Amino acid sequence: MVRAGLALVWLLHFLPLGVLAKLGEWLGMLHFILGHKRREVARTNLRLCFPQWSDEKREYILRRHFRAFGRNLLEHGILWWSSRERIKKLVRIEGLENWQAVRDKPVIWLAPHFVGLDMGGSRLHAEFSGISMYSRQKNSLVNALLLHGRTRFGNSILVSRQEGIRPVIKALSEGLPLYYLPDMDYGPRDSLFVPFFGVRAATIPTLSRLAQITGAKVVPCVTRQLPGGIGYVLKFYPAWEDFPGDTVEADTRRMNAFIEERVLEMPEQYYWLHKRFKTRPPGEPKPY
Repeated sequence: MVRAGLALVWLLHFLPLGVLAKLGEWLGMLHFILGHKRREVARTNLRLCFPQWSDEKREYILRRHFRAFGRNLLEHGILWWSSRERIKKLVRIEGLENWQAVRDKPVIWLAPHFVGLDMGGSRLHAEFSGISMYSRQKNSLVNALLLHGRTRFGNSILVSRQEGIRPVIKALSEGLPLYYLPDMDYGPRDSLFVPFFGVRAATIPTLSRLAQITGAKVVPCVTRQLPGGIGYVLKFYPAWEDFPGDTVEADTRRMNAFIEERVLEMPEQYYWLHKRFKTRPPGEPKPY
């Protein structure tokens, strides 16, 4: 089944982006209809984060999210098998001067989990050297394909989370920017419970600690999926001033607050399918 699915993605990546985008939206709605467990995870996340919204608004965002997710899923074929030139045309970069202003220092590209995350990462590594971390996949074929897709241009280093942060610290000290994905629930170990839309969320405080250890500047970069199958935009934001701050917890709250602001700009594109609140403080019920 996995091989057949990957073969289909390979065949479809030859299509024009507009056609591929429409097929991806249909795939997303099929997943919405058939994927009960994932649909309920996303629905629960939206209810927890936006209790002030009506049921109708949350359901509207939920359906739009599945369309965006399905589209991005099929468009991964472009990342894995298309030319460097096609990827550079697919993803436009804005605000590059915000990174260039501090690129003489160690830099962390803060990249939250929006559906265009991999598009932005591939676009950067098609042109610039860098390092990123990934979680090993259970399926060996998918894991190999992921590694190939993210490193095939020779401008990037990929480190598994199981290897820890020592390779990351070394790379930062050598001048390689880190494409850092901060906002998933990795369990209680080394996590802080920091609010995310008012809900205490187990959050890894690695951003603050890496900045303290390496002196790195944090330059957020967020990738937005554009409507109509016309591509994506990766936007660099100005480097954060006064970071790290007084406490690791305050730094981690600042990170979550920045992500909240971006979510409100395009709520349908945040990765709601992840069980962001599965780890709870002692005594709190599990929401999923």
